[in-house]
Amino acid sequence: MDRQLDQDLDLIRQQMLTMGATVEGMVAEAMRCVSDHDCQLAAEVVHRDRDVDDYEKQIDEHCLSALARQQPTAIDLRFLISVMNIVKDLERTGDSAKNIARSACELSCPPPARLRAELERMAHNVRRMVAQSLDAFVHRDAELARQIWQRDDQIDDHYEALSRSLLAKVSQNSDQATNTFHQLLIAQNLERIADHATNICESIIFYVEATDIRHSATRYDEATEPH
Repeated sequence: MDRQLDQDLDLIRQQMLTMGATVEGMVAEAMRCVSDHDCQLAAEVVHRDRDVDDYEKQIDEHCLSALARQQPTAIDLRFLISVMNIVKDLERTGDSAKNIARSACELSCPPPARLRAELERMAHNVRRMVAQSLDAFVHRDAELARQIWQRDDQIDDHYEALSRSLLAKVSQNSDQATNTFHQLLIAQNLERIADHATNICESIIFYVEATDIRHSATRYDEATEPH
């Protein structure tokens, strides 16, 4: 029984990592669509979202099957619960990558160099959060998960600064309203991906430590604590 459960958990782990790699690739390619105004690549990113949806369904089915057929111990039970939560966030990350690709095609041209550099910097940090969260899962590294979780505030600040800058630009030049709207959507979807990476980290900490840090005020208290 234990050997069969171990095999089931290993299969689920590998499927989730494959799904994660697919989603990471979608985010990278979606940003290439923005930089290169490549609508053919955007169509491929949109199409790949179906694969991500299929991964979510398959992994959920395997998790539910393992729960029904086996008798997992506490940590294995937390593993299965955490995986089901993580794949939900990975699926939503794929949706955000799809949204970025679609917005890229709605732009009349690639963003100006300065804005493009800001979006690429934000995307780099967001992709790093996703990749490292999956590494933290593989290595059961709750400390790394906490470090990534703390980083979400930086992405929020970057998004707010970009939003203010873009909205100010619209007020000065209404002819660019459509482009600015889609540039805002791109930044917003990057910020949402960071939120999903943060959720993944919360699931990892629950899996490893049996600690629920959702809705915790710790990160916000540290951010506002006087120095």
